[in-house]
Amino acid sequence: MPQLIGAIHYNFPGFSFEQFAEFIGKQGGNRVEVNITDVWDEKEQGDLNKSTFDAASASAAKVRDVLANHGVEASALSARTDFVQTDPTVIKEQVARMELVGRLAKVFGPKTVLRSEGGWPKEVPQEKWLDSMYECFSGCADFVDALDIDLAIDNHGVVTNDADLLLRLLQKVNHPRIGTNLDTMNYRWYGHSVERCREIYKVMAPYAKHTHIKDGFDSRENYKGAALGEGEVDLTYALHCLRDVGYQGAYLAEYEGKELENGVGYGKCIAWLKQNI
Repeated sequence: MPQLIGAIHYNFPGFSFEQFAEFIGKQGGNRVEVNITDVWDEKEQGDLNKSTFDAASASAAKVRDVLANHGVEASALSARTDFVQTDPTVIKEQVARMELVGRLAKVFGPKTVLRSEGGWPKEVPQEKWLDSMYECFSGCADFVDALDIDLAIDNHGVVTNDADLLLRLLQKVNHPRIGTNLDTMNYRWYGHSVERCREIYKVMAPYAKHTHIKDGFDSRENYKGAALGEGEVDLTYALHCLRDVGYQGAYLAEYEGKELENGVGYGKCIAWLKQNI
């Protein structure tokens, strides 16, 4: 199976989307994660809904073609969701929007993953986070089956970076198409020790539908991003865990270090992936 490697469209200052696609292709990458704002920016273009879907779909096709011009495909489309909700009306709206993003992901190709956030605390008390996310993600079960698409919940922020909480959510949803986007650094950023991160990689690997391979040091206000292989997290072990369970998806670099100009840091990350995948 060919290496599916590349980067997420994030933290590329001074790069247009086409320059980003060109950069990935020239570095030897062949996959990217596209952000929903690359396709449809709701702040500028209005809500993504049934009335705007055709325009959004046409936009997605244009973005897909830009990638193809540089030998790159979309491995995932990120939805920018917030599923920490308790209002039944908002839950219904969030799930409906997710289905539309899922349909846009299919424009990019049959194996493009729908990448989702868990959500943000807001006024929702912590003891309700699990049940509130469950209501939303279980509501996605029918459309992921109908679309034949995988949904990957990112370990992100202060909610789903709680590895025990995310595991309980995945077990409660219990759907073969709903898993996780394994971000190797985010667990460390949250405050898990390097050794605990190793344990988490092993537990989460069977649920992985997509990845962000990221490196760095320390947590929270002390966090510093680094190129792959230059930080403290055990990336080699994370890759071992993924291979051990037969993961066949994409490995996408995410870089939050200081070598941003001209994509230097991302270039290092893609080179590392090419050597280690």
